[in-house]
Amino acid sequence: MKRAIYTGSFDPVTYGHLDVIGRASNMVDELIVAVLKNSAKSPLFSVEERVRMLKEVTKDIPNVTVTSFEGLTIDFADAMDAHIIVRGLRAITDFEYELQMAQTNRIVNPKVDTMFLVTSEEYSYLSSTILKEIARYGGALERFAPPCIIEKVRSKYTIKENQNE
Repeated sequence: MKRAIYTGSFDPVTYGHLDVIGRASNMVDELIVAVLKNSAKSPLFSVEERVRMLKEVTKDIPNVTVTSFEGLTIDFADAMDAHIIVRGLRAITDFEYELQMAQTNRIVNPKVDTMFLVTSEEYSYLSSTILKEIARYGGALERFAPPCIIEKVRSKYTIKENQNE
């Protein structure tokens, strides 16, 4: 069985993430999408919220499961008995960092390979950070994420605005 993991912060999940998830799920028997618990960051959504959102938008992909994890991705891959780490690439700057991580992971555990998927051109500019920045100023988000995610993002910024009044 080919089992892969696709990890990230997914704060929030975008169409770019879903592009990679959909394509990767067609290449493996099981794809585990995992939200990284990173105490060094200040996310818009809690880990639990991000897991729920990912479950909602991937519910129609039968070989995708969603969870969260803490620690090193390579250790998580080993714990999940996954031999493939999926990484999405938007630009050459992503590649430099991801190559370094893939090589390091390969040294730590030679049984795990990294598979790079170049994001579809229509999402090559897209990141969760860009989506949040546009949302912060009330911009249109329809091209960046599914409606259920946009609703949750807008709700967060409405809550923040109300707290600042």
